[in-house]
Amino acid sequence: MIGEIIAVGDELTTGRIINTTSAFAARQLFLAGHTVAAMHTIGDTPKLIGEVLKRAVGRADFVLVTGGLGATTDDLTNEATAEALERPATLHPEILEKIHARPWGDVRALEKLAWLPQGAEVLNAEARMAGHLLVHETVPVFFLPGVPMQAEKLLTEIVLPRLNDWCGGSHSAVRTRLYRTIGLSECEINQWLLTLEQEAQITIGYYPVGGEVQVSLTVAASSEAAADNLFNAADQRIRLILGEYLYGTDQETLAQIVGQLLWENKLLLATAESCTGGLIGAKITAVPGSLAWFAGGVVAYSNQLKEKLLNVDAELLRKHGAVSEPVAEAMATGLAARTGAEIAVSVTGIAGPDGGTVDKPVGTVYIGVFYQGAARAKLHHFCGSRNEIQEMTAMMALDTVRRVVLKTSKERE
Repeated sequence: MIGEIIAVGDELTTGRIINTTSAFAARQLFLAGHTVAAMHTIGDTPKLIGEVLKRAVGRADFVLVTGGLGATTDDLTNEATAEALERPATLHPEILEKIHARPWGDVRALEKLAWLPQGAEVLNAEARMAGHLLVHETVPVFFLPGVPMQAEKLLTEIVLPRLNDWCGGSHSAVRTRLYRTIGLSECEINQWLLTLEQEAQITIGYYPVGGEVQVSLTVAASSEAAADNLFNAADQRIRLILGEYLYGTDQETLAQIVGQLLWENKLLLATAESCTGGLIGAKITAVPGSLAWFAGGVVAYSNQLKEKLLNVDAELLRKHGAVSEPVAEAMATGLAARTGAEIAVSVTGIAGPDGGTVDKPVGTVYIGVFYQGAARAKLHHFCGSRNEIQEMTAMMALDTVRRVVLKTSKERE
């Protein structure tokens, strides 16, 4: 079934609150085999609420409305619906009775909750939350509260099963997976997967996020078995095409994957950071259990600390500058010697917005790695804001560790 989502509330249109409810609903509807054709976010304006609702009812198979169902004066969804769809407000005695049975609060202020558009059916009479269904011209319109936890509960427990019954259980079987890559651009991945993207029943999406590119695979088929077969075949092809640029799937982070590799190979990692100011360490220590494979890190921003904490030679800094290949290698070597870690990664660069030169523009970053008694460094050129350059540097540093460990692991096989 094809539906539309309408989120109501000035708190959403002013940016005071992020509209997570619509995102959750769209995701759950998608996984249940439904298509969300449009998502609307509008303020507490009755005329606008009514206009958007009438248009949605006129073209969708179902509509989901969230917000504006409470007892305060700015909760106007029911009033707008009653007028727009010509369904006068009608008292629901069972709701009123429950309101008056409350042992606390001003029940008179809550009586508004008992007046719903004509023909409305309460979704859960036992729950202490708003929510009702109104079938208008054969189109089911589900009204859910704006409070995320309440809306999510009603959606998963009542709305989705009711929609399944509505379409006779004949919706598509859907499979989806998110692939997380690093080292390739969005356009490069698009070209690599173009043939697969053009196949029927398969949808590919590309999403640059921070220092990585995420690729989504969606497969829809008429049966569960057909969806599984199609999905498994597409999944194998994507993994083969992306190769080592693919570091994980779904909710896996690069730091998690790196940690797993280090733990499996009984390696201890240390980090030497200059331009990232501890961001690499923060990503690592966000992983539970990272103590098993992370020794710690040094944030050496000044040349003096690079000399004192990482044993970088002053003459090396004078001759080549802090942002250079020899210094990146020396930082990693010095850190490994000081910590006893088997592998050390270092970063030094110009994150901007100032500090760049003709020879070393903003975004110039050297990433060094020490492993198995030798150090090497690679030059990278990143672009974007200071935060973006720092994020890309941290991600690429972690990926450098991942690739080094993967390479040596394969050589031992």
